[in-house]
Amino acid sequence: MRTQFLRQFDWWMGLAVLVLVAFGFAAIYSVALSQSLSEFLSVKKQAIAFLIGLVALVGFVATNYRVLLSFSPHLYVVGVLLLVGVLFFGDTIRGTTGWFRIGGFSFQPVEFMKIALVLFLSRQFSLRRGTTLSWREILVTGAIVGLPVFLVLLQPDLGSAFVLLGTWVILLLFARVTRRQFLSLLALAVVLLGGLWQFGLVDYQKARLTSFLDPASDPLGQGYNVTQSVIAVGSGQWFGRGLGFGSQSQLRFLPEAHTDFVLAVIAEELGFVGLLLVFMAFGVLFWRLAVLAMRAQDGFTVFLVLGVGSALFLQFVVNAGMNLGLMPVTGITLPFVSYGGSSLIFFLVMIGIVESASLRLSVFQGHDTW
Repeated sequence: MRTQFLRQFDWWMGLAVLVLVAFGFAAIYSVALSQSLSEFLSVKKQAIAFLIGLVALVGFVATNYRVLLSFSPHLYVVGVLLLVGVLFFGDTIRGTTGWFRIGGFSFQPVEFMKIALVLFLSRQFSLRRGTTLSWREILVTGAIVGLPVFLVLLQPDLGSAFVLLGTWVILLLFARVTRRQFLSLLALAVVLLGGLWQFGLVDYQKARLTSFLDPASDPLGQGYNVTQSVIAVGSGQWFGRGLGFGSQSQLRFLPEAHTDFVLAVIAEELGFVGLLLVFMAFGVLFWRLAVLAMRAQDGFTVFLVLGVGSALFLQFVVNAGMNLGLMPVTGITLPFVSYGGSSLIFFLVMIGIVESASLRLSVFQGHDTW
C-alpha cells in the first residue's frame, strides 16, 4: 500500500509548489534586507506558516478526501460566521477589515472560506440531476456564493470577492448551463456590476480600479503602485539585479513589496528568467490539476479539483496582472509566493486535498454521471 501511494502521489505538483514557496522565501528575505531587523520577523512567520501548512498538507494527504463531502456544509457555515465576526472584531489594515489578531499572528477568514466554498459547491454540483443545470440549481449555488461575496465586499476586499465569484462561474460552465441561461446570467452580471460601481464603491476604490489604464495621470497617488511595479519589472531585464540589490524594493519605492507586489521584486532582482521560472512552476501546477480533473471518476472529485484549480488560477492571474500593470490593484496575494500565513497555509491545504484525491483515484470508482 505504501509503494502504491508513493507511485500515485503527484510529485510534479509537489515540486511546482516547492519551487514557488522557495521563490517566495527568497523575495521575502530580500525585501527584509532593506528594512529594520524587526522585519526579519516576516521571514520567521512565513517559515512557521509553511511548517504548519506542510503538516496540514501531509495530514490531508493521509486522509481520504471524500470525508470532506459530508462536512462541507458545516465548513461553509463556519466560514460565513468567521466572515461576519471579522467585520465586528477584526483588525483593519490599509482600509480592509479582514483579519483576526491572535497574539503576534493574524488570521484571514476569507482564505478559509475559499476552501469551504470550493468543497460546498463541489458537493452541490455533483448532486445535479440532469445533463444541464436547472435554474433552481443555479440559484441555489448562486446564493451559496453570494453570501460570502457580499460579506467580503463589506470588508472591502474586491480581489478575494472576485476569486470567490469567479470560481463559481467557472464551475457553472463546467457543470453545463444552456446558452439561454448563460446569456441571462451575463446580463444579470452586467446589471450587478453597474450597481456595484454606482452605489457600492467609494471614490478611492473607483480610482484604484481605473488607475491602471493611465497610471501616469496620477503618478504619486492612485497610479503610484502600478507605476513603481512596472518600473521594477522592466529594470530587471534578463537576469535581474541580484537578490537584495533591487532599487525599487530596497529603497522602498515599491509598496507592499513582500505581499501584493512580490512578483515585481522577483522580476527586478532575478530578471525575466526568474519571472519565467515562476510562471513555468504555475504552468506545471495547472497542468497537473487539469490532468487530475480528467482522470477523476466522480462528480465531486471533478468539481473539487476544478474548484481548487480555478481559485488558484484566478488569484494568480489577478496578482500577476496588477504586477505587470495589466489589471487593477486589488490587494491580493500570489499563491505560495507572497508573504501571508493564512494564504500559504490554506493553499497548502488545498494541495493536500487534491493530492489525496490523486492517491485514491485508482481505488475509488464513481457511481454518478462523471
